[in-house]
Amino acid sequence: MKTINKLVLALFLFVVSLAYAQTPPSPPPSGGGGGGNGTGAPAPIDMYVYVLAIVAIGFIVYFTKKYKSVKA
Repeated sequence: MKTINKLVLALFLFVVSLAYAQTPPSPPPSGGGGGGNGTGAPAPIDMYVYVLAIVAIGFIVYFTKKYKSVKA
């Protein structure tokens, strides 16, 4: 029975992922401009992303040491 439940859950997950899949965008018309108004350059990464990454690593180290000290 557990195997059947796992198979049904996997099938449901597969069907839902197909339902939310995106279709590729259609090419612009051959007559000219495809729209858009940007330069096409990627957006720069703001400095706060680096700060958040450092804070996240700090939390990981802190809670790992805290868990090891409680477990020992």
